[in-house]
Amino acid sequence: MAESILGKLGFGRASGVDRAGWGRTLAVAVVAFIYFLPVLFIIFTAFKPQGDALLVPPTLSPTSLFGLIPDHFVFKPTLENFGSVFSRSMTPDGAPEATGFDRYFFNSIFIASASVLLALVIGTLAAFGFSRYPLKGNDTYLFIILTTRMLPAIVVIIPVILMFRVAGLSGSYLGIIMLYTAFNLAFTIWMMKSFFDELSPDVEDAARIDGSSGMRVFFKICLPQVIAGLAATFVFGLILTWNEFLFALLLSGPDTRTVPVAMNQAVSSGGRGTDWTLLAAIETLFLVPVFLVTFFLQNHLLRGVTFGTVKR
Repeated sequence: MAESILGKLGFGRASGVDRAGWGRTLAVAVVAFIYFLPVLFIIFTAFKPQGDALLVPPTLSPTSLFGLIPDHFVFKPTLENFGSVFSRSMTPDGAPEATGFDRYFFNSIFIASASVLLALVIGTLAAFGFSRYPLKGNDTYLFIILTTRMLPAIVVIIPVILMFRVAGLSGSYLGIIMLYTAFNLAFTIWMMKSFFDELSPDVEDAARIDGSSGMRVFFKICLPQVIAGLAATFVFGLILTWNEFLFALLLSGPDTRTVPVAMNQAVSSGGRGTDWTLLAAIETLFLVPVFLVTFFLQNHLLRGVTFGTVKR
């Protein structure tokens, strides 16, 4: 009896992956909304007038939803905060000035994309080598590579700063990209090796018997089968690099500063205290590139994060 009731509500055993039922769908939607609620609050704050940011009780929605939300919880949305991200008065009575955030956003996009793509190219080749041509002590070498990510950034920052000063890389695009590439390599190698390990070598052996070279086997046979892994590794590496703060703070210069570092300019806007709506607008814009990348790669990403969970 209980099983039939659960079945009617959509919580019974599903007969297929495409038939989860309304109950499961509703439960997942509620959980997803709870997780997304802080992000939604930031986005709504970005559209609030500055005086509404700290109101008690808080304003929660830009619309009354046909009268379902009381008027004292509704705010009038504005786009002024997004304009202030790129041009605003730095003093209480001063004229609007360019903030340089267009350059900071370009720096974040360029540095994150270049370092992750470079790590993906090098790491994928290395992962294929570790998977298909293991050396004596292969696991030891992989563990040594992994140790580069075991120490927190604060522990290694002093020797990194000294090396950057000696090499003349402080404040340069090349220096920060090389550093992020090095720190993304361990993650990339371990991720991609797990994908290559899941591939059956039979097709590769057949291709070699037919006269295909090792590079042809890699590019024509193996690489197309791990596209989902490349997408998943790219997204995770991009998120790690996109949000990095300490190295960018201490090793970037005025021309290479990224958004996380430049965001402190919005903490105290023109000597009038913290402008929370401006800070929320910057954070909202900062979310857009990663959101778009994840959205367009979502099919590959889903396959990538579940690859190998079902054994042959």
